[in-house]
Amino acid sequence: MRFMCIVKATEQSEKGILPGEKLLADMGKFNEEMARAGIMLAGEGLQSSSKGARVNFTGAKRTVTDGPFSETKELIAGFWIIQVKSKEEAIEWMKRCPHPHPGLDTHIEIRQVFEAGDFGEEFTPELREREERIRRDIEKKR
Repeated sequence: MRFMCIVKATEQSEKGILPGEKLLADMGKFNEEMARAGIMLAGEGLQSSSKGARVNFTGAKRTVTDGPFSETKELIAGFWIIQVKSKEEAIEWMKRCPHPHPGLDTHIEIRQVFEAGDFGEEFTPELREREERIRRDIEKKR
């Protein structure tokens, strides 16, 4: 099972205040532990929303809203994609994570990633083959 573990943004992260050396070292150690255990597929910190944009969909119309975005509680500061045997294992790993925003109350949200089998019959053999081909192509380019 794959899970996305989401670190929420704070007012500080949205202001572009970067983590200190200790937190960077602690997070690096945590990332190394997950990598050595073979569970970490990806993990990145994100720039503040002032460097981002949103593409809004209204019917067939597309509009773009440039950041920053005001609802800090809904924004993401970083994430990991991990592959573990269960949600409980994902929880145990995230409980070992260094506090992502020392001195502030925060949380890490853990969400299971859909797998092909989760979509049932609507995900036809043709769609599955296309998805597998895309994934193979992505792996070749790494």
